[in-house]
Amino acid sequence: MSEVQNPTRVGGRERDAGTAQAVARVPSPLAGRIGPNAIIRMDEAMRAIAGAEKAEEVFHAAGLSHYLKAHPSEMVREGEVVALHEAALGLLGPEQAAEAAHYAGELTATYLLEYRIPQPFQLLLKPLPAEWRAKLFLAAIRRHAWTFVGSGKLHFVPSHPVVVTIGGGPVLGEATDMVLGAFYSGCFEQLFRRLVNRRTRAEARSEATRTEPTLSFELRWK
Repeated sequence: MSEVQNPTRVGGRERDAGTAQAVARVPSPLAGRIGPNAIIRMDEAMRAIAGAEKAEEVFHAAGLSHYLKAHPSEMVREGEVVALHEAALGLLGPEQAAEAAHYAGELTATYLLEYRIPQPFQLLLKPLPAEWRAKLFLAAIRRHAWTFVGSGKLHFVPSHPVVVTIGGGPVLGEATDMVLGAFYSGCFEQLFRRLVNRRTRAEARSEATRTEPTLSFELRWK
C-alpha cells in the first residue's frame, strides 16, 4: 500500500473483513464522466490559494483553457479532471495542489448543500443520532455516486468510523491520486460536518488491490 501524502490528515486503518459493506456501481450512460464541480471549484480554489495567474497557467498546461472562458455546465470527461490535477501538481507543487484540491472539495460540498441536497432531507437528518444520519446520507450518496466517481465504483462501510472506498475511474494509482484524494476528503469532511457531526474529520489513503487502484477515506467524529 502506498500512502497518499498531502496536507490533509492522512492515514486509515483496516476494517474487519466480516464487516458488511454497501456497494454502489456506476450506471453506464455517463460512465467516464464527472460532475463539472471537479473543474469549476478547482478553478475557484486555485485562484484563492495560488492567484489568478497561476490558476490560468494550470488550465493552459492541462489543455483546458476553454474552461477559463466558460465553465462547464455539463458532465466532464474523467481525463480532463486527471489532466487538471497533473498540471496542478507540476505547477503548484504537491502541497499547494493538495491544499487547493481540498478547498475545492469544500466548495463543492457547499454547492451541493445549497443546490443539490434537498432541504427537507437535510431537516429530516437533524434530530437523528449521528450514526443514523451517516447511514441515511450514504444511502443517498450511493444513488448519485456516478456524478463524482465517473467510471469508478463506490463502496462504503457505514459504521463508525465510516469508511468510503473509490476504486478505478479517475483513481489511477499515480501521483494525481494525491490531489484527487484531497478533493474527495475535503468534500466528504464538509458534508459530514454539516449533515452528520460538526466534529467530523476525514483521513485519506491510496492503495492498490489485485484489480485496480483505490482511494479510501475514514470519517470520524468520536
